Amino acid sequence: MDPEVWSQFIRENWLVIVIALVLLFAVVNLVKTVLKWAIVIVIVVGLFIYSGVTMDQIGNAVNKVADGTVSTLKKEAQEVMLKEAQDAKYTSNGDGTFTITTPNIEVKGAAGEDKVEVTFRGVSLGKWSITDTTKTFIEEARKHQ
Repeated sequence: MDPEVWSQFIRENWLVIVIALVLLFAVVNLVKTVLKWAIVIVIVVGLFIYSGVTMDQIGNAVNKVADGTVSTLKKEAQEVMLKEAQDAKYTSNGDGTFTITTPNIEVKGAAGEDKVEVTFRGVSLGKWSITDTTKTFIEEARKHQ
């Protein structure tokens, strides 16, 4: 992803890039369905492939963005856990499992296990190991049962 390589590519293929941009604007303005986004993705991917960017590089970039997004969501969820711990509703399900809900977070787990399933604003963040933050959240929710 050397800037000099991109600069050279743009200088050599400016006409192809202009045509691709015109097509993108035409598709975005004229097509009003989900098909629009499929066409946009095909044009962008075609431009990347034409430029010499490999699918591995695209995959790595997507993975970095996804990892960064999940990391940010986890950090934000932990902050919200601490803020909403006093409002948390602890529900024991009778079979050794529990559910803790707040306006933004839902935590499900089982007594004695070291992992809980966390959902933040309706998006599952997967299973988390119980850390100091989650432990404090669970204990605070039990107090307000």
